[in-house]
Amino acid sequence: MRKIKIYIFILLIATGFSSCSEYQKVLNKGTVEKQYQFATKLYEEQKFNKAIQLFEKITPSYRGKPQMERIQYMVAQSHYNTKQYSLSAYYFDKFVKNYPKSSKIEEAAFLSAHSYYLASPVYSLDQKDTKEALTALQNFIYKYPSSDKIPEANKFIKELTYKLEKKSFEIAKQYYHTEDYIAAIVAFDNLMSDYLGTSFKEDALYYKFLASYKLGINSIIIKKEERLKEAIKFHERFKRNFPDSEYLKETEELKENLEKELNSLLALKTETDGL
Repeated sequence: MRKIKIYIFILLIATGFSSCSEYQKVLNKGTVEKQYQFATKLYEEQKFNKAIQLFEKITPSYRGKPQMERIQYMVAQSHYNTKQYSLSAYYFDKFVKNYPKSSKIEEAAFLSAHSYYLASPVYSLDQKDTKEALTALQNFIYKYPSSDKIPEANKFIKELTYKLEKKSFEIAKQYYHTEDYIAAIVAFDNLMSDYLGTSFKEDALYYKFLASYKLGINSIIIKKEERLKEAIKFHERFKRNFPDSEYLKETEELKENLEKELNSLLALKTETDGL
């Protein structure tokens, strides 16, 4: 039994060397036609990285020829299957532009959008790929409204939009924690106007009120009255939108502080005016 296993192992190694030798021979000395046939064979065997090398080598020779449509599609799929999503998005885009009448046009358009989706990084990083993915998915839905991929595309859009909302929310919250309260208020407003119906609305209104509270309480005297009144308005908006919020008890207490501070300020102002 052990001898059989050793024999099989040796046979596999020999086959691997033979295959590797054949690949190098075709890559370096094979005709363009032989390279095309071997690249296609590797693609069908799911040996995508080797297939890509051969496809890249023969592409100039097949440019403008009927085989080029198939080559471009296989190149895009090979990058997709090796998780090189930025490249697969590029090549699927190129395929869609070059072959608008292809039977694979809808599939390529979706895989382009899906490649951008898979290339989208975590929310804390630059979101260029996320925005490109959203554009690609929205374009796909517009062009192929009857596609069976529409539910999946809508699901991806929802996930990507949430990621952008979260990034926007975390940036605004960072302004709050670094005590840049004016920038925080503006950033929370931008979040809620850019993403109507955002799932972060309650937290955004809560932190916006906290920022306005601290801005008002700690403000210089000439701006204090206006900012205290503004903070009280922000609280009313928060309470109106989320009357059952878990933050309400805390914000009600803070609002009372604002009102006391405002009343004291107005009383002082009356006394000063009477002098």
